[in-house]
Amino acid sequence: MEARIGDDCDIARSVQIVSPDGDSAPPRIGDGATIRSGSIIYPDVEIGTDLTTGHNAIIREHSTLGDDVIVGTNTVIDGTCDVGSRVSMQTGVYVPPETTIADGVFLGPHAVLTNDPYPLRTDVGLVGPTLESNASIGANATVLPDVTVGERAFVAAGAVVTEDVPPETLAAGVPAEHHPLPDQLHGANEL
Repeated sequence: MEARIGDDCDIARSVQIVSPDGDSAPPRIGDGATIRSGSIIYPDVEIGTDLTTGHNAIIREHSTLGDDVIVGTNTVIDGTCDVGSRVSMQTGVYVPPETTIADGVFLGPHAVLTNDPYPLRTDVGLVGPTLESNASIGANATVLPDVTVGERAFVAAGAVVTEDVPPETLAAGVPAEHHPLPDQLHGANEL
């Protein structure tokens, strides 16, 4: 079985669209995708219309992406993720398995999401974070496992988010503390 690729797609020759094996299904890529060189898309991936990747982006198995998603250069969606529409992931973002990203979310360069509370120390189930609609995650910020960043919340650059961030709240610092959202940061992301 071959990948199902929509109309008007621009896919670089060096892109790898991995063929399914066993019970896996070929990836489905909607119309209007631009997938740049070095990128890899695995089986059991469903992508809506107008995907844009940078170079060397990786989208692993069992991930679903909505429409108008940007997956930046060297960004990894590490499988079993649910990404909404109008999401922008800039260069070097890491999205672990079991993560949910709602519509309109922005992740700045090198933002890191995590899903393992005790790496290599305790065998526990992996639970990625949940980023609710129009949340913004600043450059180099880290969001720990099972944390929810609320709707229209803003995580400052370099913050380490260890607990849920309420909607329309600013989280800043290490560990992040909650502050009222400044007036200029209210509203939806304009992606």
